[in-house]
Amino acid sequence: MAGNAETGQKKDVVVNRRARHDYHIEETLEAGLVLTGSEVKSLRAGKGQLKDSYARVKDGEVWLLQSHISEYAPAARFGHDPMRPRKLLLHKREIARLAGKVREKGLTLIPLRIYFKNGRAKVELGLARGKKLYDKRAAMRERDAQREIERALRPRKG
Repeated sequence: MAGNAETGQKKDVVVNRRARHDYHIEETLEAGLVLTGSEVKSLRAGKGQLKDSYARVKDGEVWLLQSHISEYAPAARFGHDPMRPRKLLLHKREIARLAGKVREKGLTLIPLRIYFKNGRAKVELGLARGKKLYDKRAAMRERDAQREIERALRPRKG
């Protein structure tokens, strides 16, 4: 783990798999994440979930809501609320730009993944527009067609 932090590589801890299925991601950006000590330990153990989470701009700050980071058992006495709102760290210009886009175009901020970069917890946010049911069906048809093409082109053994 120490080699990972020294080289600056990113290590995914939690990934929101539903996000790309339910939304068209138009833009992504990286934000810092304000956590308590027990939350960091829990994330390093891989105990987090972004399933129904989203981010909201409120009073000039960006907050991550509905994300679940399980309690860290050894820190039970100093534990944290698993569903508490968590502040995201962005520059004021970025926050103002995001607030404008979310207000105008009907876009929403969806966390795509949480990872550690240089020892700090980061969130990859996606500026997203919800998919309609027919968009999801089209994407599934496209995936199935691609799978069939790959299967047909694959060399056969024996």
